[in-house]
Amino acid sequence: MIQQVLFFLVAAAGIGLFAWQVRKIRANILKGKDRAMGGPVSERINKTLLVALGQQKMFKRLTPALLHLVVYVGFLVINIEVIEIMIDGIFGTHRVLSFLGPVYDALMAVNEILGALVIIAVIAFWWRRNRQQPVRRLTGVEMRAWPRLDANVILYVEIALMAALFTMNTADLKLHQLEGVDLPGTFPISSLLVGLFPDSVAALHVLERVGWWIHIVGILAFLNYLPSSKHFHIIMAFPNVYYSRLTPQGQFSNVDSITHEVKAMMDPSYQVPAPPVDAQGQPLVQRFGAKDADDLSWLNLLNAYSCTECGRCTSVCPANLTGKLLSPRKIIMDTRDRIEEQYESPLIFAPNQYQDAERMQVDEEGTLVRGKVTPEELWACTTCNACVEACPVNINPLDSIIEMRRYLVLEESAAPNSLNVMFSNIENNGAPWAFSPSDRFNWADDLYVAEK
Repeated sequence: MIQQVLFFLVAAAGIGLFAWQVRKIRANILKGKDRAMGGPVSERINKTLLVALGQQKMFKRLTPALLHLVVYVGFLVINIEVIEIMIDGIFGTHRVLSFLGPVYDALMAVNEILGALVIIAVIAFWWRRNRQQPVRRLTGVEMRAWPRLDANVILYVEIALMAALFTMNTADLKLHQLEGVDLPGTFPISSLLVGLFPDSVAALHVLERVGWWIHIVGILAFLNYLPSSKHFHIIMAFPNVYYSRLTPQGQFSNVDSITHEVKAMMDPSYQVPAPPVDAQGQPLVQRFGAKDADDLSWLNLLNAYSCTECGRCTSVCPANLTGKLLSPRKIIMDTRDRIEEQYESPLIFAPNQYQDAERMQVDEEGTLVRGKVTPEELWACTTCNACVEACPVNINPLDSIIEMRRYLVLEESAAPNSLNVMFSNIENNGAPWAFSPSDRFNWADDLYVAEK
């Protein structure tokens, strides 16, 4: 009874704390501007099943895809045993799902095999990150301090959870063997480890309980670590893919207020809608583009919390590959860090200590643009959508980049000189080139003369 009460308190605290953190993240995401999400629900569900659940984009790189698949499937299947542990903890039962008979035998066997494969995959991931020659996409100015530590912490936690699972199963299996009773389930891995455990019934009982408690408390701790980690994508990937854009990737959105003004210029009878007002009826000051994180849409902020920091976006970015400052991953990480700073989130996203004095000339202003992201980074983007195509969870860094560019152009007139010349030509000549409209067809006259 004491164990049941203790387990109930631990589980309630773990689940309650996780719900509180999720609520804070949801509040932060909703600080973004509203954005209507159209498109058929069936298409969104299909995309979610393929990209988020089926990991469609991961298989562009076979080796990491297979390793990730092992960990992912292991996470899903082993959680079925977690359900059993939760029931046992609350009601004081032991292996309550054993009434499933052969299904339970198969489930336990698959759990053990997947658990062993998870350990192998995690060791491979650790070696790849820490001992092998660094993969380019796992490095970068943004991948220092906390991002590197976070990746390794998760690997250590996963090994510890699997070790606790095998300790629980092996001790329980040998305990039943000593008592001459069959343990429900089939345990192909634990049966190989039985010889490593003591023959003392008391010691085995302690080991079984220690493994049981470490496994379930570790899972609850892991659950509460996720919102502070890049691994929160295992949850956020699903809503992020569901709400990802269905329009063509090269299609830019328009600014509503500008669209209304253009329509009024083209059609004098067009009625410009009244500007939005606050609770007191005063017109709201509208910003063109995004200066800070909360000027972005809620979808951009959802993207930021879904980032896996895998670097696939940066590894295919032509600007980054040619030595320019732009890193799409950094843009997304900066957005997440900034929204956390703005609204004093209780989470522990550590400040990214990557401001290199020689490369990252950011200002002291505490905003997203110039405070974290430099204009040089933004203007390096070629808007090719390679980063969008590469992201395994359909994050769209380009959307955020365009909004920050809009702010620089429309609010600060801080576009590069080459663009300012083009803007001036369009305004004066109706075309990007510095030629009078009356001279526009001179090339045709010259061609006619040449042909004669």
